[in-house]
Amino acid sequence: MTSSATESWRLDASALVEGYRQGAIDPMATVDEALSRIARIDPSLNAFVCLSPTARAEAEASAERWRNGTPQGALDGVPVAVKDNLAVAGMPATFGSRLYADTIAPQDELPIRRLREAGAILLGKTNTPEFAVEGYTSNDLFGVTRNPWSPDLTPGGSSGGSVAAVAAGLVPVGIGTDGGGSTRRPAAYTGLVGFKPGNGHVPRADGLPQVLLDFEVVGCFTRSIRDAALLDSVLAGSDRADPASRRRPTPETIRRPLRILLVERIDANPCAPEILSAVRASADSFTAMGHDVTQADLPFDCAGLAAVWSSIAEIGLARLLAVEPCFADKANAKYVAMAERGAARSASDLLEIMETVAALRRRVSQAFASFDLILMPSCAAMPWEATTAFPDRIDGQAVGPRGHAVYTGWVNAAGHPAINLPCQVRPADLPIGFQLVGDLGAEALLLAVGAAYEERCPWDDRWPDIAAS
Repeated sequence: MTSSATESWRLDASALVEGYRQGAIDPMATVDEALSRIARIDPSLNAFVCLSPTARAEAEASAERWRNGTPQGALDGVPVAVKDNLAVAGMPATFGSRLYADTIAPQDELPIRRLREAGAILLGKTNTPEFAVEGYTSNDLFGVTRNPWSPDLTPGGSSGGSVAAVAAGLVPVGIGTDGGGSTRRPAAYTGLVGFKPGNGHVPRADGLPQVLLDFEVVGCFTRSIRDAALLDSVLAGSDRADPASRRRPTPETIRRPLRILLVERIDANPCAPEILSAVRASADSFTAMGHDVTQADLPFDCAGLAAVWSSIAEIGLARLLAVEPCFADKANAKYVAMAERGAARSASDLLEIMETVAALRRRVSQAFASFDLILMPSCAAMPWEATTAFPDRIDGQAVGPRGHAVYTGWVNAAGHPAINLPCQVRPADLPIGFQLVGDLGAEALLLAVGAAYEERCPWDDRWPDIAAS
């Protein structure tokens, strides 16, 4: 990647850091340019819900460190967008809800603390649907977030604000969460890398309540694999505050060529033809790279998980209903109804869900004895109208609220890592993504394979028109 000093927005984080090291770019100029672009472009996207009041002071301190040759860490001076369900000290942490509209985070939660310790400039918070439980991005507090590639369309969710910010060149990288596909699907809709680590890979503590059991992990949005690896090097690693991070499995030695299972559909669920065509072309690229790609159905059943999926969020919201006195008054009526349905569930219902998840985890773990990666679409539908919660038809078939999301939730329930990569599409076409799912502990493999694919099928010079406005 190359850029003039006045167009640092085109650089990825790795190039910014190298530019700082060489003295060719200044963190102050980078942040000022980012703030200027946000003021000019973001009103048509609504990616950011607040900006850091200390960003320029932090950039000035970063510039001084670079001048002295004493950078604080791997991300010193890099602007980062943070999804508004993650706690950043001194900034709002609204969860996209009027319930938390007046909440100012007293401290960074653990992943954010690691970013700050590495010198990142946490530029602002980005929009998310209320309680981050839907696949598009809109809420009563901040309104609708739009896709930079076509502002009439959604960037997906629940990390829609973060992907819109990165795709439009407002920031080089963004941080979000993934509880059922919320890094991979939005990244697919906006032409980005969306990295979802496995459970425990990025430790969590001191954040907002968890609504989706242990399914939700902190992931990142980048324009390059090297940036995803850079962020992972900062975020990952065990911490005693999160016991799950101390039980990371050690993967077996990976065979070459890789055994890749191509899964085009899950059961009878429809998928947009243009997505299937693009994913098949991506699979052909892996065959051309010398890997063993076999097309087949998933070797395990996801129907049991699909049957209980809606109850998981409802039970999580029921907990908020029980502990937040103003929940029924301030949350959107849709989520109040979900919480009330969750409150009507029994302990036996919750145990059934936990047993269903445990059984799926066993089956997925056993299945990965036969292959190294699963390759499948990240989304079943192309982006839809920005103000609509979900598409009700895909390829001519009627679908429900998660018809577009059938490919991702099982990965969260299983606790496995996955990454969205951009397919190669024509310049005039909307982005399409595919995901690679790895075995437990396969984060490094996913990043390595993604780097090889990126070298063969580069995407870093493609920008939406709005980015250059």
